[in-house]
Amino acid sequence: MSEDQLNQLVYSKEVIEFVTLANEYCKFVENAGSLKTRDFLSKIQKILPLVYLKTSMLPNFESTEEVVLEKFVSEVDYSYLQQRMMNMLGEHDDYQEVFDRDMQFSEVPLTASISENLADIYQDLKDFALCYRTGDEFVMQEALWECIDNFKNYWGQKLVNAMRAIHALVYSSIDFETEVTIQNDEESLEDTKPDWLNNLFNDPLES
Repeated sequence: MSEDQLNQLVYSKEVIEFVTLANEYCKFVENAGSLKTRDFLSKIQKILPLVYLKTSMLPNFESTEEVVLEKFVSEVDYSYLQQRMMNMLGEHDDYQEVFDRDMQFSEVPLTASISENLADIYQDLKDFALCYRTGDEFVMQEALWECIDNFKNYWGQKLVNAMRAIHALVYSSIDFETEVTIQNDEESLEDTKPDWLNNLFNDPLES
């Protein structure tokens, strides 16, 4: 890929729109603990289809660059955010999975987790967005390619699976604020947050 082609790719309209949406998704997940459960579900119900749509509209290309991408989201970061969302959803975090390759080998229903699905999406989008903001076009290209590839083979399916469970909860009559009061104690969650995590979560993605 020539320098001009590379520039046209990483700064194309589709890619810029995707970066903007990835930024918004990550900010939403990072601040999820400040929302009531039903408000969280209502908002994520609207964000996820946009993430799926904008990712599916990204250009197809073959990566030929041998670039080692930095990973910004650690296991601690992932666990912290996943725990916050799991506590918010309480017992409604788990749902039965009907589209899993392992189902044919299982004699019992398989369960999945909304919070894990959302954290998986977050991890990939955050790593992509922070690589993209480096301004190194070769890094940006490789990060974009990796994100698209992971969408096709990994978290794209998790996104649509989570959407099914979220849809059911949004249109249910569950009184979330009564059921998950203990799990949704924001003060206790903040007490467990290492100070250095603020550097990652509050770091603006815009260059």
